[in-house]
Amino acid sequence: MTTEAANSAVEQYRKAFNKHASLEVGSDRFMTKDDFLAAIAPGEDFAKIKREQYGLLYKIAATSDQDRISFNDFVIFQNLLSKPDAEYEVAFRLFDVNNTGKITYDQFKQVLSSNLPSDAVPFDFDCDWLKLYIGNKEGHYQLTYEEFSQLLKGLQGERLRQEFKHYDQKQTGYISTENFKRIILDIAQHKLSDLVIDHLPTLCNLYATGSGTTISFSNMVAFHNVIRNIDMVELVIRRAIAANQENAITKQDFLSQAAKTSRYSLFTPMEADIIFHFAAVDSNGSGRLSLDDFEKILDPRWRPITQQEQQRLAELGSQQKAATGGEKEKHGFLWEVIGNMYSFTLGSIAGAVGATAVYPIDLVKTRMQNQRSKVVGELLYKNSLDCFRKVVKNEGFVGLYRGLGPQLVGVAPEKAIKLTVNDFVRNKLTNKQNGEIKFWQEMIAGGSAGASQVVFTNPLEIVKIRLQVQGEQAKTHPDMPRRSAIWIVKNLGIVGLYKGVSACLLRDVPFSAIYFPAYAHLKKDVFHESPDHKLSITELLSAGAIAGMPAAYFTTPADVIKTRLQVEAKKGQTSYTGIKDAAKKIYAEEGFKAFFKGGPARIFRSSPQFGVTLTVYELLQSNFPLPGHGATSATPGAAAAIAPEGPLSTDQQQLTAFQSRNALKLLLDLDYRFGVYTPPSK
Repeated sequence: MTTEAANSAVEQYRKAFNKHASLEVGSDRFMTKDDFLAAIAPGEDFAKIKREQYGLLYKIAATSDQDRISFNDFVIFQNLLSKPDAEYEVAFRLFDVNNTGKITYDQFKQVLSSNLPSDAVPFDFDCDWLKLYIGNKEGHYQLTYEEFSQLLKGLQGERLRQEFKHYDQKQTGYISTENFKRIILDIAQHKLSDLVIDHLPTLCNLYATGSGTTISFSNMVAFHNVIRNIDMVELVIRRAIAANQENAITKQDFLSQAAKTSRYSLFTPMEADIIFHFAAVDSNGSGRLSLDDFEKILDPRWRPITQQEQQRLAELGSQQKAATGGEKEKHGFLWEVIGNMYSFTLGSIAGAVGATAVYPIDLVKTRMQNQRSKVVGELLYKNSLDCFRKVVKNEGFVGLYRGLGPQLVGVAPEKAIKLTVNDFVRNKLTNKQNGEIKFWQEMIAGGSAGASQVVFTNPLEIVKIRLQVQGEQAKTHPDMPRRSAIWIVKNLGIVGLYKGVSACLLRDVPFSAIYFPAYAHLKKDVFHESPDHKLSITELLSAGAIAGMPAAYFTTPADVIKTRLQVEAKKGQTSYTGIKDAAKKIYAEEGFKAFFKGGPARIFRSSPQFGVTLTVYELLQSNFPLPGHGATSATPGAAAAIAPEGPLSTDQQQLTAFQSRNALKLLLDLDYRFGVYTPPSK
């Protein structure tokens, strides 16, 4: 785990601790047992797994004080739960009552016996199986963590064997359905739905064996293997159903998918029969089952839905649909158009604000890039700062905003389509299963956005640039008439407005391919944006500005060539016929450095412009959502940035509850009542 991930995890733990800790001692806060259970098992109904069993985890967490848990205790425990072998460590710590790091025969016997109910089949601690792990009575071996973990893995199977033998006194190889149900409930009741429990005796009808009302050892072991490997059963079922056009599978489909999933046979034919036998309860009897049928055995909380519940779910679905965009269907196509127009409006406003904020820098950048070398005349400006001063001196403050009008007219559709296309392509390339997108796919999405905007950018830029250089032309050529934006458009015509379009593509495609992925990763990896961490305005501006720096500077050569192609050459200046011709002549006449003229000004213009634009766009989305439309996002990560901030996300709560249940898995597999039974005091 990286340092950033570790810090983020600790912050999640702190939120959970502060939310539930109710005990204050001086300036410190602590968790009681009830606080702890509420934190590690949020929403748990304690129907399948009891409060006392979650209390076993409290014993492990409360290492420093059994009456309360400090924040340090809570962090240590959460770190334990996040380990891949958490269930083994939890069991080891529970059996290692003396905290020696090893478990003796007496410790193992004492802990297991004290947690098995009095009506349970007693475990034979003198069996040959246990002696293989721990030695004979005279010289018992002390088990390390790794050795104890291996013992636990086989303990359930040994208990299953001993219980079957206990009920099969005559060694017929069969036991009654009542005893079979009793054995299965002892070790797996917490994993079974009530429907499966009620139908356990029907397993005797699957094969014509014994007297017709008995269960063989093979049947019992096969059923146990299915329940023990239920996660793998679900994986195979879901893959098989996904690969089937009818979204329903047969036993042969299941076995075929199981063979593809692993190099070895995962399930025997008997185990497949058992899976389909219980899943087919209340089905149509066709032998082809859907995922809904399998839920009976996959989900221990499954139960039939009553008619009243079905009606209530339908009402809730209708309410949710209306709250999250159902109006689109209600109002039809017009409502969807309104939503798109609203998104374009937000993009237009954000683009206008960003363009206005940095326009003086853009004007200085353009004049610096258009300035020719001493070969064709005297240099007007020494550097960007000198250019800024002379513009203000010769043309006044208003001169810094010459050409802003066309910029604002064109920036609306340009920014809107750019943000929309980037979001659309990212969504198409994002893996729908895990929500991940590769870096090269992010670059494709950004590049596509840059290419789409050129339709609006090129005409806008050519008019803006010609207006921007009129000020300096008036100083050197007083008789040259000033032209308006409308005159320039009429004079150029449609074809002329797209002069230099190749150079514009050469600049905008790589710019966006660099910018959007950089912006997304800065928000996610540097500023740690998440549903629980809404970025501040400063963080949003910083992410946008920093991402714009490399994007702006590395595309400066393309911007220089585009500017030279789009500016009307004065008498005596070199004219260019295309990108290749311009690149050759600029290099020959002015050297390599000429390709980076105005580079600093471009950074100072592009970085804050995109920072302001995207920040304003996300703030507008957050503060002025369109009624009936969910919060949309045209920038990667924006949805997370505008999500309601809460103490803990739903995903985090579900993960915490899952980890807690998983930590009890091995103990409950020994007996589903493990931890509930309290032996009488002597």
